[in-house]
Amino acid sequence: MTRVLVVDDEEHIRLLYSEELKDEGFEVETAKDARDAAKKIEEFKPNVITLDIRMPGTDGIEFLRKFREKDKVTPVILCTAYSDYKQDFRVWASEAYVVKSSDLTPLKEAIREVLAKSGAK
Repeated sequence: MTRVLVVDDEEHIRLLYSEELKDEGFEVETAKDARDAAKKIEEFKPNVITLDIRMPGTDGIEFLRKFREKDKVTPVILCTAYSDYKQDFRVWASEAYVVKSSDLTPLKEAIREVLAKSGAK
């Protein structure tokens, strides 16, 4: 089963994404911040990571930079409520950029696309 790690500081977003992605047949784990995510990555070994940008402490862009130093393979999808980050070259280390919405179709499509490109199932 494909494992998805959802990293977001908002509990209701983690719950929504988790439930929706489980309904799509994914195994889902959640993390509330960058520190929690680093621990969960080691334990859960996700096939794809959804990552919020604005989080307390280490933000998603800084976490992505550090993560890419160690892992250049695992796909990361940035999920944010702010479309203006799309022009920031630092987000280019991610495989996809999705603006948060109540409609999770774009996120689900992005997950399927990056998994298809990476060869993960």
